[in-house]
Amino acid sequence: MSDTRDRAGAAGVAVAGVIFKIALYVCVVVLLFWIGKSAYQFGHDVFNQEAMSPGEGQEVTVVISEDASLYKIAKTLQKKGLVKSAPVFYVQERLSTYHGKLQAGTYLLSTAYTPNRIMGILAGDDEQEGVSGS
Repeated sequence: MSDTRDRAGAAGVAVAGVIFKIALYVCVVVLLFWIGKSAYQFGHDVFNQEAMSPGEGQEVTVVISEDASLYKIAKTLQKKGLVKSAPVFYVQERLSTYHGKLQAGTYLLSTAYTPNRIMGILAGDDEQEGVSGS
């Protein structure tokens, strides 16, 4: 009788081990899927620049200080509702022709501007409109 109980216990442990492994594999697959989806979405946001509000948009005054870092500028733009995500804007600026050219000043920007246009204005690109003063 003890032998039967031992075999039943061992079988239960084996079944529990298999169930645990299956649950672990499912969790790993879900995690990998989530990481892949997040990475794809981030890349899509970086390369698919869209204005926050298409059409007329809303004008917003932004002040960029002399000592502002790129990430601080990106956070300011996000807080003002001009860009969707500060990390995305940070990467967009790093990959753009405006990299390292953003200037301090006071700017009148619109929520209808794309991130690239905002970068152009902040870099002093004469072809861009919207600068209210420097």
